[in-house]
Amino acid sequence: MTSATRRPAPDPAADGQLPVAGPGQVRRAALRLIRRDRRAFALLLLLNALASAAGLLGPWLLGRIINTVKDGGGVGTVDRLALAIVAAALVQLVLARYARLVGHRFGERTLARVREQFLDRALALPTSAVERAGTGDLTVRGTTDVAATGLALRDTGPDVLVAAVQALFLLGAVFVLSPLLGACGVLGLCGIWFASRWYLRRAPAAYLDEGAAHSVLAEELAATASGARTVEALGLRRRRIAAADEAIAWCLRTRTRTLRLRSVLFPAIDISYVVPVVGVLLIGSVLHDHGAVSLGTVVASALYLRQLSQPLDTILQQLEALQSSSASFARIEGLATADAAEERSRDRLPAPRAERSPQHPPEQPTVTALPADDRIDVDSVRFAYDGHGDVLRGVDLTVRPGERLAVVGPSGAGKTTLSRLLAGIDAPDSGTVTVGGVPIAELSPERLRRQVVLVTQEHHVFLGSVRDNLRIAAESAGDAALLSALRTVGAAWAEDLPDGLDTELGPGGLVLHGAQAQQLALARVVLADPHTLILDEATALLDPAAARHTERALAAVLHGRTVVAIAHRLHTAHDADRVAVMEDGRLTELGPHDALVAADGTYAALWKSWHGEPPPAP
Repeated sequence: MTSATRRPAPDPAADGQLPVAGPGQVRRAALRLIRRDRRAFALLLLLNALASAAGLLGPWLLGRIINTVKDGGGVGTVDRLALAIVAAALVQLVLARYARLVGHRFGERTLARVREQFLDRALALPTSAVERAGTGDLTVRGTTDVAATGLALRDTGPDVLVAAVQALFLLGAVFVLSPLLGACGVLGLCGIWFASRWYLRRAPAAYLDEGAAHSVLAEELAATASGARTVEALGLRRRRIAAADEAIAWCLRTRTRTLRLRSVLFPAIDISYVVPVVGVLLIGSVLHDHGAVSLGTVVASALYLRQLSQPLDTILQQLEALQSSSASFARIEGLATADAAEERSRDRLPAPRAERSPQHPPEQPTVTALPADDRIDVDSVRFAYDGHGDVLRGVDLTVRPGERLAVVGPSGAGKTTLSRLLAGIDAPDSGTVTVGGVPIAELSPERLRRQVVLVTQEHHVFLGSVRDNLRIAAESAGDAALLSALRTVGAAWAEDLPDGLDTELGPGGLVLHGAQAQQLALARVVLADPHTLILDEATALLDPAAARHTERALAAVLHGRTVVAIAHRLHTAHDADRVAVMEDGRLTELGPHDALVAADGTYAALWKSWHGEPPPAP
């Protein structure tokens, strides 16, 4: 494999992927889940122990039958022992069935808690962390990883638990019958221990790599599908196919690696099953010839060890599923550390040793002070995305409460980056961004969204009705308020829908085009009613007349509130109280529209170009 096509092992910090929980954190999370349903788990253990004990009676009674026949016992005694074997088998069947039922119920309840916890953590993730990781990583964790964890909780976990209890009881029974034969059986099983240890040293990393490969593949496919028109228009078909082929090849390599591990483990296990049975029969025959053990003891011990292959087989066959689900659970639990990882990414500093240790989880920043007012101050801010040069270079800006500020400039000037810092999505590398004297990036998400809301040109329509989509911003809003918000942003089409606000949106219902989706998002902003609204090309998908009408309507509704509009359409700047001009990451001009046009600087040139006036001759 050439270096050009080989992907290195994934490093979440370097690749921007969401964090993966360490072994200690995974163990503590599993114990927390067990403690929340400890009674069901205790009942599960008890039933499995009773079922395993009932299963031990069969071989022991069979040994009694052999000894009875050998000693010339009567038929009645043999018949009673045979009936006892049947009764023990029936008791074991009932107990095992009930234990499995309890185990499945325990697994389903625990899986429900895992799903709810995942959803809560996913919604609480910092926006910047999700953007860097990509939707593919989060999607795979919420689908494939949760499903694998659910399979382990519902099926694999209970099966392994039952098998483990049975194996312990069977080995204990052999030692009770004859310690020497028990030791012989344990020595014969050493091959399983060595093979399993070899496998477990390599399997966790292999399955984590496989999960990361699936996340990358999902991200590639999602990006290609969502940007299909752009790919076709720009002739990027071959490039996207090459990227997908590389992701598929990485998935194949990681899958082949785990398959190679299994191809070594399972043959070694199959051979190891036969060794203890053969050893007990050979040594038992010698001991029997010397009168050390009875024939029934040798037969019963051999049967116990033969029965041992079934629970061990269950454990070892499910070992792959356990490793895969353990890796999946580690990826799910990794969301719990995403906030801490985001803080380290913001600080651009490595975590201290105590913070990296699973026993010392990082403390989240808490802000006890409340913003004194709605004033936003940007002081000497510099910012750079990972691995790139500065995007913002010493920006100083004050956004006064209630004013309408327009931020303009050429593409790549830093306008969108500034909007992300104002909204608290990213934190500056140096300098401060504060609202009412409190750093924006340190406000809790709930408090931050009551202060500042960022609206971009990318909008999402959720599955559900129009009413459901609007009430995301205001749960208690009535139909009158919802319709008023839609009218405010010029979404008159909503009143003409056949089912009104109950119209279902998305596949199988009404599919909104870009402008309608944008108006729906703006209506949510009207309902949210923040004191500061940041519009980053929020009306880009509307035609100029509709965009101007919508922006003026928003301005009327948000009277007395702060509006920061970031746009290339300069009519927005004309209506603003002040205009800030960004060039090469710096704030070069600031003032009212008329004053900047009269100054005949960069903004004046942009304004003249917008109106079709030729640039002055050099």
